[in-house]
Amino acid sequence: MASDNESDAELDENYYTFLNLPRDATGEQINTAYRNQSRIYHPDKHLEPDSKKRAEMMFNRTKRAYEVLSDPHQRAIYDSIGEKGLKTEGWEIVHRTKTPAEIRDEYDRLAQAAAERRLQQRTNPRGNITINVNATEIFTPYDDSEMPRVEIGSMSIAQSIEAPITRKDMIIMSGNLYSSNGTGNGGFMIAGRRLLNKGWMEVCLGAGNGFLLGLKGGRTLTSKLTLNGGTNMNFRENGVIPAVFSSLAVQLDKHTVGSLTLNAGPQSSMSTQIDHSNDLHAISTSFVIGTPHIYFGISYTRKMMENELKLKLATKVGTFGFLGEYGVEKKVSKYSSVIASVSIGVPSGVILKLKIIRSNQSYVFPIHLSDEIVPAAVFYASVTPIIAWYIVKKTIMDPMEADRKSIEVERTKRQNEQRLTAKKFEAMAAIHLMQNTYNRILNEEQDRRGLVVKRAIYGCLNEGSTQFKPEASHDVTIPIQCLVRDSTLQLYESSKSDLPGFYDPSLGDDKILRIEYTHNDVLKTVNIKDKEPLRLPA
Repeated sequence: MASDNESDAELDENYYTFLNLPRDATGEQINTAYRNQSRIYHPDKHLEPDSKKRAEMMFNRTKRAYEVLSDPHQRAIYDSIGEKGLKTEGWEIVHRTKTPAEIRDEYDRLAQAAAERRLQQRTNPRGNITINVNATEIFTPYDDSEMPRVEIGSMSIAQSIEAPITRKDMIIMSGNLYSSNGTGNGGFMIAGRRLLNKGWMEVCLGAGNGFLLGLKGGRTLTSKLTLNGGTNMNFRENGVIPAVFSSLAVQLDKHTVGSLTLNAGPQSSMSTQIDHSNDLHAISTSFVIGTPHIYFGISYTRKMMENELKLKLATKVGTFGFLGEYGVEKKVSKYSSVIASVSIGVPSGVILKLKIIRSNQSYVFPIHLSDEIVPAAVFYASVTPIIAWYIVKKTIMDPMEADRKSIEVERTKRQNEQRLTAKKFEAMAAIHLMQNTYNRILNEEQDRRGLVVKRAIYGCLNEGSTQFKPEASHDVTIPIQCLVRDSTLQLYESSKSDLPGFYDPSLGDDKILRIEYTHNDVLKTVNIKDKEPLRLPA
């Protein structure tokens, strides 16, 4: 069975490029492109047995591309997910969806359901390690004659494992350890969760600071209303300490959720929170009345998806004092992110927090720089992560990313070796079938002194040269001339390797398309990058 990474490496069909269409092609454009290619590849137009066999292969590809793009339902899935989305079972319910985001959500749900059927017995580990560093002596030294001390103030470790028993039942085991100034404590908990109709229920047993017995549950009341709650009893030497908690969440609109949370126990509180999020921004506000503090908080996140970056500002004001925070989150790989934030407040002082997230594991390093708001501490807390990121990126991450891409390209080549060979065979078959069309269009363009393609090459250049690598390029003069319509050539913003008569001569490497042509008997040459659009004459 192929892994998820292997599935990601499979080459996808680009139906738009195969029909030489833009992504926003109209129904009329799709029909016209289908008719044009059918004239070339329809088996009835070829009498020789070998040519007829090649024509059947190319016509089937043309027909498949047309079937997907001319069907609004299939096209919506293909535009959002790609060809793999069309192979996923259960898409009959997607007729109710309207937007690409909803289609992607539905695909994720179906993919997750399939994964759960395949990987039902696997566990889902989650963990958190937090190391608090005390570095206050750097900016407020006790003795100028001594080197400032940097100490580990405390450390906590938490880990949980989810083990599915059946499709509805799950065992959850979790534990935590905490150590500070030479003393520590810890706890262990095991819980059994069962999925119910529109809800769930969980019974948990724990040990650590006394024996713990708890009951939790949740239910979706309506399409916009969800209720969660529970209670636990903590049995200690000096008595039983009960606690009750509940949370009500309301979907206020498509992008906004409100919640009310009540906690009654050793630390009672009542909080309200409103979260608003879209593709560009996220805003969260909260108001908490509790023991020992009352406070109001607000945070704003700017999402810069093109750079896989998030910028965050937050503040809290209450009976404890005030706290301001600014930070940045950068996604460094498919499953990993790094976060750096600076908090400034009274009485907390200045704290630099570094966080690394790897899949479901997180590593947090709060570094306490100053008990008071010292300008030097604020400056270095802001600048140090930027310098550290630059050094790590240049010396470690960029070389690792280059190696990863190289490995990925080699893996993709191995996985798609047969498919690449088939694509090359299809390209040669297409060029063979284009010969009559090529001769007709060439004669028409020569007679009108229109766009005549003298030579077209697609592939990789030798490093530092304008010459093509013979082993990583091929002649595409015939396919390019066959795309000329009324002395005009239009290519769109996608890899040219998916055009009929083309194949990828060097997977993973940068390629260009060079066209030498005449228009009104004037010879010109144009070079474009693989995914660059082109219109001739310019």
